[in-house]
Amino acid sequence: MAEYYNYIKALHLIFVITWFAGLFYIPRLFVYQIEAFHKPSPEKEILGKQLKLMAKRLWFIITWPSAILALFFAILLLVIMPGWLQQGWMHIKLLFVFLLILYHLKTHQIFKQLQRDEVKYTSKSMRIWNEGSTIILFSVVFLVILKDSLNWVFGVVGIFILAILLMLGIRLYKRIRDKNPEA
Repeated sequence: MAEYYNYIKALHLIFVITWFAGLFYIPRLFVYQIEAFHKPSPEKEILGKQLKLMAKRLWFIITWPSAILALFFAILLLVIMPGWLQQGWMHIKLLFVFLLILYHLKTHQIFKQLQRDEVKYTSKSMRIWNEGSTIILFSVVFLVILKDSLNWVFGVVGIFILAILLMLGIRLYKRIRDKNPEA
């Protein structure tokens, strides 16, 4: 199995990338679905139907299969390299992977609600939700590259700074959009 390590690692990375692509795009579709829901007829129905279809295809053709395959290849990598489970950085990474799975499952719940035309969130809250996967991605990439659990405190501070910058960016974009709805 060790001779296939690089192939398995490459497949793991490919499916992590496509999983995150889905997780980055689906909340944007949620934003558009929520905004379309508040439009007058027939625009509401036309946009709603198309956005539901786009979300369904993205979620079930790209995002879910990518999540499953990324996790499958991750488990294979851990079988090949069990020593990683003894390293502190891997413990922290697995915590973030657990958070990513929770994020994915909550996103699935939101997806199902919007497919039933149950709008329980604002478009602003979905813009903020969209940044959750970004924070997890930054955390995992830095952990995997640096493999240094001793400096994780600096990483956590960096993640909070990133989160603050993302929130400020969302607020700035809202101000720009309030002045120019076409922006």
